[in-house]
Amino acid sequence: MKAKENPFKPTAGGEPPLLIGRGKVIRDFEKGLDNGVGAPGRIMLVTGARGTGKTVMLTVFGDRAKARRWDVIEETASAGLCERLVDALRTGRGALDHLTIRPSLTFAGAGIGLGEAELSPKRMPETLRSAIAGRLDALEKRHAGLLITIDETQAAERSDMIAIATAIQHQIRERRNIAIVFAGLPQMISDLFNDEVITFLRRAKTNILTDIPLDEVRDAFATTFRASGMSITDAQLSTAANVTAGYPYMIQLVGYHIWDTADMRDSDTIIDADVTAGIEEARIDLDNAVCIPELQGLSKNDREYLEAMAASDGPSPTVNVAQRMGKTPNYAATYRKRLLDAFVIRETERGEVDFAVPFLREYLRRNQ
Repeated sequence: MKAKENPFKPTAGGEPPLLIGRGKVIRDFEKGLDNGVGAPGRIMLVTGARGTGKTVMLTVFGDRAKARRWDVIEETASAGLCERLVDALRTGRGALDHLTIRPSLTFAGAGIGLGEAELSPKRMPETLRSAIAGRLDALEKRHAGLLITIDETQAAERSDMIAIATAIQHQIRERRNIAIVFAGLPQMISDLFNDEVITFLRRAKTNILTDIPLDEVRDAFATTFRASGMSITDAQLSTAANVTAGYPYMIQLVGYHIWDTADMRDSDTIIDADVTAGIEEARIDLDNAVCIPELQGLSKNDREYLEAMAASDGPSPTVNVAQRMGKTPNYAATYRKRLLDAFVIRETERGEVDFAVPFLREYLRRNQ
């Protein structure tokens, strides 16, 4: 009997039916909740390139926490982050008119607490710390806890991060039942660890999401296709797995389009033509969703720098990139910095540069 529903879900942030290669990350988080206050998984950083499933992990963590009767507050970093957090923490008690976080430092022996919040005159003074404490007071009466997740942390304002880190630190000192997970691009870790004011977060459990081993991708494809009623050969599974390069978003795209191509023929047997057509559709979707948006807004010289990088199969010494551009290293360094700041490229441990956006190298080679 022909399968009815496509089991692959290449939707941004949506939880796919089968999570591949993320068991340890999920286990670390669940152990943090179950082992109580002070467990490493109670403060976590999840990082990785775009499309590696960071937002999916936050969704999964939220589901696991809710299953334990915890409250979950989900936010995305942008201007006004702390305002929205306080508002969410006090849901049902009226929205806030205005909130200003006033972080401060100890200077010459005089210290002022971080994380203070100043409301408009229409409201009584509140703080992020007291808002969290108030929510926890209610939750702990029913032996529940609070999970806060913050996505795209690399976009957070420093003052918001100081306020959040300070407020959470106080709750942990008071042995409150709270957990927080930050997700963001790899630059997030560097920024947080290099900020002397947010040293508390250096103790967070860090999970770096990398590409999935191809044998796990192949096994996951086999399980998912066959469980949905589609028959597929071992050779077809290998072809599909290899083209994904283990990139989580591409895994979902390839699976979705191969399945859909067979379904359009009203068949529950995948043929080689379905695999070929599905892979091509997946590449088009990946280009439109990932590669093209990354290149929009870049200057001609930015793109020239990327095209020079694309001539290498892996990381490129910056001097080689400059030579391919026909420019001096100092000239090329301007565009290197711009692309690093935009998270389009990354610096390797050896000081070389590589693409931070999966499949962008291949896209540039096809479209030069």
